[in-house]
This record gives sequence, C-alpha cells and structure tokens, in this order.
Amino acid sequence: MPVRRMESWKLDVNLPFSNLELCTTASMSVADFESFCTENPDLRLEYSADGRVLILPLADFETGYRKGEALAELVNYARQSKNGQTFSASTGFTLTDGSIRCADASWISTERIVALPKKEHKKFAAIVPDFIIVLRSHLDSFDALKRKMEDVWMANGVRLAWLIDPIKQNAYVYRQGGSTAMVPDFAGKLSGEGVLLGFELDLGLLK
Repeated sequence: MPVRRMESWKLDVNLPFSNLELCTTASMSVADFESFCTENPDLRLEYSADGRVLILPLADFETGYRKGEALAELVNYARQSKNGQTFSASTGFTLTDGSIRCADASWISTERIVALPKKEHKKFAAIVPDFIIVLRSHLDSFDALKRKMEDVWMANGVRLAWLIDPIKQNAYVYRQGGSTAMVPDFAGKLSGEGVLLGFELDLGLLK
C-alpha cells in the first residue's frame, strides 16, 4: 500500500505573546486533520469551521492545577449521579458548524450518549456537549475566550457553559437562549442549574 505523504502546512503567528494564536494559513480537510493529530500527539489542536488548524497553548502550573480541580469535581458528580459522562480537555467534539473543538471539561447526558452511533465513539464524535468549563490561563486573551464561548460553543448548541477567569477571580455563566451572568470575586458556588441537577462548583477551590 502506498504511503500518503502529508502536505507541508505553514503556520501564521498572531502576536503579542499575551494573545498568542498559532494556526495554519491554508485550510485542511477533516481527514488530513485527523492524520495531523496522529502525527503530532503532543500538540493540543482544534479545527475551525473554515478548515484551519489551531494550536492551543499548554496550561501553566497554576492553571493546570485549577483545571484538574474543576475536572475532578465534574467527574465526581457524574459518578454519583450516573446521569452522564465527563470528558477531559483532550477530547475533540465535531460541532454542528463542522469545527472540531475541545473544552477544559465537558459533560454529556447519558440519554444523548446512548443515542450516539457507535461509529462516532472512535472518532471526534459529532455531538455538542451539554455543558462545558473553560478556565483562562495567563496566556489566554479574555476577549478571545469570550468570543469563542459565544460564537463557537453557545452558537453550536451548548446548553450551559462556565468561563472561569482566575486572573480577575470572576466567573461567567452562559445559558442556552442567550442569558448570561457574572459571579464576581470568586464568591460562592456555580450551579449546574437545570442541566446538571445538583452539581455545584465551589469557586474557592480555584483561588
């Protein structure tokens, strides 16, 4: 069988460093993206709706700890409630606009997982998470994360999302239907509301 050679993909760097974004200058097919991921397992990658590949920055020490805490709380909830499954930051989801995206923590109801065709379980499944958590790191632009939350995650059908900013110690809640709320100073807890019944995240864990 002949070996298929990958095309050389150039990267476009958007500076300044505090808002670093690396992406291919040309579009790539989904099949090529899957091959690119296979050949670069150490990179955290996303695929935009227009076919460009985005290389996401690694988390710094503090952010990695906070992401781990948030994921652990969500995993514990899923185990106890048995009403859905939790997915880590390395999980790619194929959204309705054709992009392939990942969040720091995601949750999907059991009902929707059961309905997902088995062939999707071994790939970047064509399913939009019911719930996601995104934590800002020191390398992330808040404005860019906010745009992504609104234009990518919520626009593609996420029911509830939390954008957590440990730098400013504020948390932002996005709901299906367009309503939003801010919790300042990491005061109190975030609620899973009607999406994750009984789930709460104590923001004090992330200070």
